[in-house]
Amino acid sequence: MLVVLLLFPLVVLVVDLLTPPDIRLGPVMVAAPVLSAAFLGPAGVLLVVLVTTPCVVLAAAANLQLSATNFPFQFGAFVLLSLAALAASDVRRRRERELANSRWVAQVTQRILLRPLPRRAGTFTLASLYRAADEEAAIGGDLYASVERDGCIRVLLGDAQGKGLAALEMANSVLNSFRRAARHHSRLDVLVAELEAEFGEDMRDCAAARAEDADIRGKHLDESFVTAVILEAADHDSRISLINLGHPPPLLVMHGTVTTLEPTVSMPPIGLARFNGPDLQVRTLDFPSGATVLLYTDGVIEARNTAGVFYPLADRMRSWTHLAPGDLLTAVHDDLRQYVGTRFADDVAMVAIRRTDPPVASQHRETVHRSDASPHGAHCVDTVTRDDRDAHSDS
Repeated sequence: MLVVLLLFPLVVLVVDLLTPPDIRLGPVMVAAPVLSAAFLGPAGVLLVVLVTTPCVVLAAAANLQLSATNFPFQFGAFVLLSLAALAASDVRRRRERELANSRWVAQVTQRILLRPLPRRAGTFTLASLYRAADEEAAIGGDLYASVERDGCIRVLLGDAQGKGLAALEMANSVLNSFRRAARHHSRLDVLVAELEAEFGEDMRDCAAARAEDADIRGKHLDESFVTAVILEAADHDSRISLINLGHPPPLLVMHGTVTTLEPTVSMPPIGLARFNGPDLQVRTLDFPSGATVLLYTDGVIEARNTAGVFYPLADRMRSWTHLAPGDLLTAVHDDLRQYVGTRFADDVAMVAIRRTDPPVASQHRETVHRSDASPHGAHCVDTVTRDDRDAHSDS
């Protein structure tokens, strides 16, 4: 682009010299520094101005305009536009650097929060994908995490309300609470209750740290929530358990069909259970070898094409029922990008989990249930092998 802008006034000068004096192309040269402000840095703009200035003077001399009354005003206007182009280029370059730094900070922060999920966990294969919205550098509130324990894996995918620092605070609270609670509570409803309690405490602490008064704190708490889906699957159980907390329903791919796992009871998001929400409902369903569950955020299904039609995720999924989790997420992302046709307006996060191998036989494993063992399908429990028990009894 620099070469083009440098050649532009030279070409205009040559054409002006070859045309009759009554055809004056000198004023056209002012376009060179003006256009350079949009593409070049201050140094590049200055170089274009230095090349264009003598061309303007030579064109005026060739057309016998140097002694004209209005030439000083024309040249003065050229100088002012050139100075404005230099200033505009400097402002644009600084804002580009600020935006690049903001994007870098956002990416690093997201990588710290969203730790990579394991590709393999027992009899399960996992894949995750996160794409930030292209329209801004603000950190989004999409989040996911997994915890593996005793042949059981728990996966959380959620979406914090809003963007920026507030969304980051909420996402960080839920992720940290989930990673702790998923290791210490064997029942999903107890885990969710722990998330709810810690989330409320964290949000109150954040509001207090900002020295907000009581009214503002209350409003902040009312507007702080995270929709989420928590999935639990165990190597020794052919079923999975789900809790949906105000989040878009997951999709189950099994035997070549796609089923939307609508919640039987509408549960409030994390942070809003204090408004007398219904009792937690854990949904249990079959999850045989080869079945896949897709978790996703609303950035997927609320994406629109140029006609304003939402992305039909479930319908598109029917063409990809044979794909492995990683390939499935890639197919959805590429198709979504093509469907939207422009830039993503919202963050996109997806997690796919597939049971690759049949459930592990438990005939050599004796399960010891804690007092809070879940009555709902697959559950994470403390386990010891029979040999371990015998060894302890001998000692």
